[in-house]
Amino acid sequence: MNSGIRFFRTIQMKLIIIYVLLILIAMQLIGVYFISTMKTSLTSNFTTNMNDQANLLARLAAETLNSKPDKTSAEGPTTEEYLSSLVRNLFSINEAEIQLLDTSGRVLATSLTTHQEYVGKKNTSLAVSRALQGIRDNEEEVIDDDNVRKKIIAKPIMYGTKTVGAVYMIASMKELYQTVDRINQIFVSGMLIALGLTGVLGVLLAHTITNPIKGLTRQAAAVAEGRFDQQVPVLGDDEIGRLSEVFNEMTTRLRDALSANEEEKEKLASILANMSDGVVAADERGIVILTNRRAHEMLREQTCEGRHLNELFMMEDDRLAALMNGHESSAVIHRLPSADGDDDDEIIRITFTAIHRRDKGISGTIVVLQDVTEQERLDQSRREFVANVSHELRTPLTTIKSYAEALDDGALDERELGLRFVGVIRNETERMIRLVTDLLHLSRLDSSQASLRRQATAVPEMLEEVADRFSFQMRKKQIRSEVRVEKGVSTVWLDRDQIDQVLDNLVSNAIKYTLDGGRIVLSAWRPDSATVAISVKDTGIGIPRKDLSRIFDRFYRVDKARSRNMGGTGLGLSIAREIVKAHGGSITLDSEFNEGTTVTVILPALQDGGELS
Repeated sequence: MNSGIRFFRTIQMKLIIIYVLLILIAMQLIGVYFISTMKTSLTSNFTTNMNDQANLLARLAAETLNSKPDKTSAEGPTTEEYLSSLVRNLFSINEAEIQLLDTSGRVLATSLTTHQEYVGKKNTSLAVSRALQGIRDNEEEVIDDDNVRKKIIAKPIMYGTKTVGAVYMIASMKELYQTVDRINQIFVSGMLIALGLTGVLGVLLAHTITNPIKGLTRQAAAVAEGRFDQQVPVLGDDEIGRLSEVFNEMTTRLRDALSANEEEKEKLASILANMSDGVVAADERGIVILTNRRAHEMLREQTCEGRHLNELFMMEDDRLAALMNGHESSAVIHRLPSADGDDDDEIIRITFTAIHRRDKGISGTIVVLQDVTEQERLDQSRREFVANVSHELRTPLTTIKSYAEALDDGALDERELGLRFVGVIRNETERMIRLVTDLLHLSRLDSSQASLRRQATAVPEMLEEVADRFSFQMRKKQIRSEVRVEKGVSTVWLDRDQIDQVLDNLVSNAIKYTLDGGRIVLSAWRPDSATVAISVKDTGIGIPRKDLSRIFDRFYRVDKARSRNMGGTGLGLSIAREIVKAHGGSITLDSEFNEGTTVTVILPALQDGGELS
C-alpha cells in the first residue's frame, strides 16, 4: 500500500500524469469544438438542402396551384396527379415526407405512398399555419414517438404576392446524428490511442528526466555513507547534465575536504595521544567530553568521559567555577599514592582555557594537566643543595674564624696551643678545598665537560691495586679484604682514573662504616657478554631501608655528624653515580641495617667500539 502511494508520488509518475492530462484536456477541447462545429455544419447543410428543395418545389407548384384545382384538360392529368408526380419523382430526401397544401391547409399531394390517406385532409401544424400566413421562416425540430429527431420546414407558395398554398417537409435527422455519433466514436478511439501513445512517450520522456535524478539520488546516498569513489554520468549539456557535473565537482571537493579534515583529525588525535601533558575537554556544564591517554594516566582513571570536572579534580564548586570562567587560570592538585602503593605522590598543575563561541559566550573548557612532580623535586633538591652547601661551608668557616680570633687574642703566645689551633685551621681549609673540588668535579660531570679518556684496563690488576691502596687502613682496623675475579673477566675499555675514583670512594666508605674485625670483598664478573660487573661488599653497620632511596643524593648523609667528623663531603656517591653514568653503566646499592652493604657497578665491556670476548 505504502509502496503504491510512494510510486504515485514519484516525479516520473507525476510527469506522466501531467502529460496525459495535458493531452486529454487538449483533445477534449479540440473534440468539443470539432464535434460541435461538425454537428452544426451537418445540421446547417441538412436544413439548407431541405429549404432549397422546398423553395424549388414552391416555384414549380405555384402556377398550378394558382389555377383551378378541379379543372383539367381532356388530354392531360389532373392537378392532384400532377402535384403527386412532381413530389414523388423530382424531389427525394431519405426518410422524408413532402406535402403540398392548398390555402386551406388541405393536403393535395404527399411523397409517401403509405400516407396517401392524408390527401384531402387538413394539416393543422403550426408551421403550416404560419406558412399560409405568408411567413417564410418556419422551421422546428421534433422527436416522434419512436424517439427519432425530425426536422420540419413549412414554406409558403407564392404566385406573385398571393399565397396560393404551402410546402410542408418533415425529414428524419437519424442519419445525421448517426454520422455525428460515428465521428464521436472515431474521435474517442483516436483520443484513447493518442493517450496511450502519450503515456508511452511520457514514460520514455520521464525516464530520460528521472534516470539522471535517480543516479544523483544514488550518488547522494553513497556520499552520505562516505563512498566518494563513484561519479554520476553526464548524459547531456542540458540542466540535468550541468547538475550532474556540479554534483560530481561537489563530491570531489567534499571528498578532499573530508580527507583533509580526517587528516587533521588524525594529526590532532596523534598529538593528543602522544602529548606529555594531559588534556581534558569539557562542555559549558563541566561534563568531560574528551580526554587523552596521558590524562587517564595522570588522573589514575579508566574512564573520564561523562564525569564532572569537580569529581575528577576533587575541587570545590566555587574554585572550579572561578577557573572555568577565567577568573583564575591555574591550580595545583596533589595525587596521593594509591592503596596498593604502586603510584607515588604526584603534583599536577591544571591550567584552564575557556572556549568562546561567537554570540554564545563560553561553550566549553580545555584543561591542560602538567606533571610538575619532578620539577618540584628538582626545585626542592636545588633548595636543599643550596642549603647544604651553605651549611657545609659555614661550619668550617665558623671554625676557622673562631680559631683565628683565638690566635689574634693571644693564643700565638703559647706555642703548643697556637700550633694546635693552626692545625685545626689547616684541616678545615683542606676540608673546604675538598668540598669545592668535589663540587667542581660534579659540575663538570653534570654539564658533560669531563671527557672520558678510555684505555684498556685489566680489571683484576685494578681491583688488586685498590685493595693495596687501602691495605694500611684495613690493617689498622683489622679488616680482612678479598679480591674475587671470575674467569672471563680480563680487560675492559674505560677511564681508569675516574673508575679508580669511584672504587676508592666505595672502599673508603666501606672501611669507614665497617667495625673492627670486619670484612670487605671486591668482586668482578660478567653478567652477560656485553657488560662487566664490579662490586664492593662489606660487613659494616649497613644503611636503614628508609634512607636507601636518597643515598645517592648530594650532601645526603645517613649519620650526618659521624660522616662529617670522618671528613666526608657528602658528595662521594653522587660523583660515583655520575662517573658510572658517563661510562654508560649503572650503579646500585643493596644494604641491610647492621648486616652490611653491597654496591654494584655495571659497565659496558667495550674496546675501541667493539665488544670484548
